[in-house]
Amino acid sequence: MLFTNLSMVVKKAGWQDWRMKMTENMAPTSIGHRLEISDKTFGELRESSRLMGNAGALRSRMEEDGYLFLRGFFRCEAVLAARADIVARLEKEGLLQPGTDPMEAIIREGRESTFRADLTGGNAALHRLLYEGRMIEFYRDYFGEPVRHFDFTWLRVVSPGKGTSPHCDMVYMGRGTREKLLTAWVPIGDAPLHVGGLMVLEGSHRQSELLRPYLKRDVDTYCVNGRHAADIEAGRKSWEWDGSLSRNPVTLRQKLGGRWLTTDFAAGDLLTFTMHTVHASTDNRSNRLRLSSDSRYQPASLPADERWIGEKPIGHELAGKRGRIC
Repeated sequence: MLFTNLSMVVKKAGWQDWRMKMTENMAPTSIGHRLEISDKTFGELRESSRLMGNAGALRSRMEEDGYLFLRGFFRCEAVLAARADIVARLEKEGLLQPGTDPMEAIIREGRESTFRADLTGGNAALHRLLYEGRMIEFYRDYFGEPVRHFDFTWLRVVSPGKGTSPHCDMVYMGRGTREKLLTAWVPIGDAPLHVGGLMVLEGSHRQSELLRPYLKRDVDTYCVNGRHAADIEAGRKSWEWDGSLSRNPVTLRQKLGGRWLTTDFAAGDLLTFTMHTVHASTDNRSNRLRLSSDSRYQPASLPADERWIGEKPIGHELAGKRGRIC
């Protein structure tokens, strides 16, 4: 069943055994590229759950790893309540396979889905999960001061197919604080590897010098004298560039070093990371939808990116574009 605690399965079998089975059978892919599976190229996310309650240790681990992976951070019931709201809406619009349990999120044949921020509105369970209680307390303790979250919630309802290209979040939300802003990636239900979970490139947050030209860019900046300007200003085109760092996670890893790190995610897990951490996702090679959310947190005392705050955030719409002479 989908909602078996996958983390216990992985721990019982052992990561090495699990990875060996992938090598023997079918290595995971990302954006259609088969990932290299060896001790030097692929591994498991390091858990930091034992550091909970020690903000100094968590900050040190974040500085060291560029991410914190916290298994069982949320009560499973709270995650599944948010999932229940989402899948009920998906079932109503005919996206799920008739005759199946909606909580399994089996996609209807011939349908596709990817980004569904519209499903966050009115989802009280999801709001409680991401923006109240334990989550806010965690970031308040981490930063050592009151926190604010972005008002926009990125919700992914990802159908079978290619995953997300490698990127850093800085290029999408770098107009406020650029150092004390963290992303929280939350699987809304179990997300085993073949369903398309997130993966982090080990040590990539320490590659800022090499990635400096990339990290200085902003996806909503465009050339007013460029060939795409008219289409962008008319709303016919979203941007000149979509923020991807690479279209090939295999060659990117070879260039930057480190390993691609991931795991079988379970309902209740939290993965939080910096704006400089390179991440991507594995491809969804199942018949299910992968449900997950991205939300952002920072000290309330620091400026926030105007694109993602307010009752109706402007996001990547025309109001958020900035033209420049190229």
